[in-house]
Amino acid sequence: MSVRDSANWTLALSLLVVILLTLMPLPAAIEDARPYWAALVMIYWNLEGGRLRHMGQAFAGGLVIDLLTGSLLGQHALSLVIISYLVERFRFRIRFFPPWQQAAVVLLLLFNDRIVQLWIIGLVGDRWPTWQWWLAPLVGMLIWPWLFLLLDALRQRERRVRT
Repeated sequence: MSVRDSANWTLALSLLVVILLTLMPLPAAIEDARPYWAALVMIYWNLEGGRLRHMGQAFAGGLVIDLLTGSLLGQHALSLVIISYLVERFRFRIRFFPPWQQAAVVLLLLFNDRIVQLWIIGLVGDRWPTWQWWLAPLVGMLIWPWLFLLLDALRQRERRVRT
């Protein structure tokens, strides 16, 4: 297996896990608190890996999430493009901080996503979400340091394979 294959497998595995976690059924009581896994993993790869840094990739990933979850086509695509742009714009500033401080930035990015989603819900005329819907960014913030460390460990293993 070449170095490039190892790098692609790490990225592909993380994207596959995102799809599985997004589609995994949860009890109705905690469904609204499900973190936005696609955004969290995309933020990581944009910050640290230098991969998935093109807005077209974010848009395509969002369309896949839209198709798999049965949501309005383009809803997640738009939010992932906006998150991707913001992460790319402030990439070097965000990378300066340790993961537990990056979690605050992740919280802001995920709240921004919720505002975009709320705007889309208002345009479509759907029912307004409950207050629990706003818990997902908080859960994402709490998960961020651990997700960052896990993905970073996978990348470290990938680097050791290269040498």
